[in-house]
Amino acid sequence: MIMFTIIITSIILIALIVGTITDIKTREVPDWINFSLVGLGLGIRLIVSLISNDFSFIFEGLIGFGVFFVIGLIMFYTGQWGGGDSKMLIGLGALMGIPYTNWTSLFVVMKMPFLSFFINSVIVGSLYGLVWSFYVALLNRKRFLKEFKKAKQMISDLKWVMIILFIILAIFAIIVDDIFVKILIVALIIGVYSSIYLLVFVKAVEKSCMIKYVSPLTVTEGDWIAKDVYVDGKFISGPKDLGIERKQLRKLINFYKKGKIKKVLIKVGIPFVPSFLIAYVLTLFYGNLLLAFI
Repeated sequence: MIMFTIIITSIILIALIVGTITDIKTREVPDWINFSLVGLGLGIRLIVSLISNDFSFIFEGLIGFGVFFVIGLIMFYTGQWGGGDSKMLIGLGALMGIPYTNWTSLFVVMKMPFLSFFINSVIVGSLYGLVWSFYVALLNRKRFLKEFKKAKQMISDLKWVMIILFIILAIFAIIVDDIFVKILIVALIIGVYSSIYLLVFVKAVEKSCMIKYVSPLTVTEGDWIAKDVYVDGKFISGPKDLGIERKQLRKLINFYKKGKIKKVLIKVGIPFVPSFLIAYVLTLFYGNLLLAFI
């Protein structure tokens, strides 16, 4: 079904390009795009199943929808992605689908489009997030450096734990004869040390560049409120909501118009849809990037 593949691929590329533009410009992906992906994915697969009398197409779409739905929820409720990113992934799952046959070997599974895309998204997303963090830190370098100095206190608090850990690892590196194990231990020491500084860097970027006060009129549904909002002793919204709901937003705007609220503190997320686009293009042309290291 070459035509089926072309149609699905074209829809995904168009949706990711449009989603990338809106995500960069407004930090959100319109729901109509994400819901359309689910509808188109399952609808096209159902039509093809009926025409070909092969219902594997719709079953694969439903499995893809379900699996990516769970992944999207996990990423959203752990604070890794916003609602738009998670919904986009769910729509892509319905379009790409997940086959339930031909799971003959790990190598075959690793080459499947859905898994190749997911793994590529993790790899590209990690690098993309790091590059974006460096970019916003550079744009807001004065505030970032101020927060970075404060965050470095975390390293001081862990100083003795780090020293003891490094001594233990260094002793192992000395007494072990296997050169491969020695290299592995040295790599582990460098990795632990680097990860602590990376954690400090991420925390400093978040506090200095991704949290800001805005007018309630600029807040949109799904935005993350970084500080609890109370009016007349009543809770309106806060970080535990994992994104402000439409009902809460209406209350927020009404209180703003009455002069009871001037600004709210929100967390600005990284626009991750561009990383989906990059990962999908790499999947089309190179397949699973992880296989390049095997």
